Amino acid sequence: MWQSLVNGVAALLRILYEITVNIGIPSYALAIFLLTLLIRVVLYPLNNKQLTSTKKMQEIQPKLKEIQKKYKNNPEKANQEVIKVYKENKVNPMAGCLPLLIQMPIIIALFQALRQFEYTDLGATFFWIPHLKNPDPLMILPVVVGIATYFQSKVSMANTENNPQAAATQKTMLYVMPLMIGWMSTKFPAGLCLYWIFYSLTGIIQQIFVNRRPTLRKGEVGGVNE
Repeated sequence: MWQSLVNGVAALLRILYEITVNIGIPSYALAIFLLTLLIRVVLYPLNNKQLTSTKKMQEIQPKLKEIQKKYKNNPEKANQEVIKVYKENKVNPMAGCLPLLIQMPIIIALFQALRQFEYTDLGATFFWIPHLKNPDPLMILPVVVGIATYFQSKVSMANTENNPQAAATQKTMLYVMPLMIGWMSTKFPAGLCLYWIFYSLTGIIQQIFVNRRPTLRKGEVGGVNE
């Protein structure tokens, strides 16, 4: 079943490549970009649910901080009030995890398919890169992978100002993950690096739109009207 998923992704990429050939622009880079957009569209409901849940958690952080301060000597009461805020604002702290877990097998299959993909010579070049099946000889794409990963993590960071330990961990991961993924990308086929960059950039755009869209009405946080 897993290999069938990987083969299906590879077949889809070949179809998209044939489309670029038919329009007179044979390019695996363009086919990978089209694949990224298609995957984003298919996963949009899950991505949107995950990002919206994260945004809601950010919006109720001031109320949660107020509760923790007010009931700092009564943890049991604080937990009760926090649960009450979650219910009143219809926020589930775990709601963002399930969509991510569902997406992971698809993303891993994409990575495996792109890593094993057999490119033809036509359309396999990309600017300074002789062939997308090989790593970037100038290491430019791995640097861009790291930068794109950093900014995607940055725009999707949760508000953890009321949790110093979580804030410290989040800050560490903000820098460690891009460096680690960028270093790993030096061994990846250039085509796989392109996919990661395209996927990160489209993710940044989607996150920015979600961040600008109010998920809770004014005065709704905590169920208390202003």
